[in-house]
Amino acid sequence: MNLNTQIKSDIKDAMRAKDKQKRDTLRNIQVAVKDIEVNQRREVTDADVEAILVKYAKQREDAMAQFKEAGREDLVEKELAELAIVKTYLPEPMDDEELESTLKEIIAQLGATSMRDMGKVMGKAKAVIGSRADGGRINIVVKKLLA
Repeated sequence: MNLNTQIKSDIKDAMRAKDKQKRDTLRNIQVAVKDIEVNQRREVTDADVEAILVKYAKQREDAMAQFKEAGREDLVEKELAELAIVKTYLPEPMDDEELESTLKEIIAQLGATSMRDMGKVMGKAKAVIGSRADGGRINIVVKKLLA
């Protein structure tokens, strides 16, 4: 079952269970999916849905930081709950060792030797790793390995 179908199914389950938090969170994600389907007139792939989920999770984290700063613990709790729901649909993040070994393989495949090859390595790394690691983390490790 693809990710989009899973989310649609889980919305129905949340409605039956009267879980408003999960229902509303998944509906927000579904709106972003529909936006791609309507505006770009194409079927969404799992990669598209993962990108939407990553973006949504990042928005929740940013909002949580702002609410903490403002002292709004009630809204921090809400954002935490939404973030937990979103993370159930994302793949398990890579740990540092796994990320480094994957990047070493990519660098070896491309024959990269200096910082001039950073763009090629980053492009391939994003394609291979996907949403399992943040672009910033990938960038730091690639710089370390190419230096």
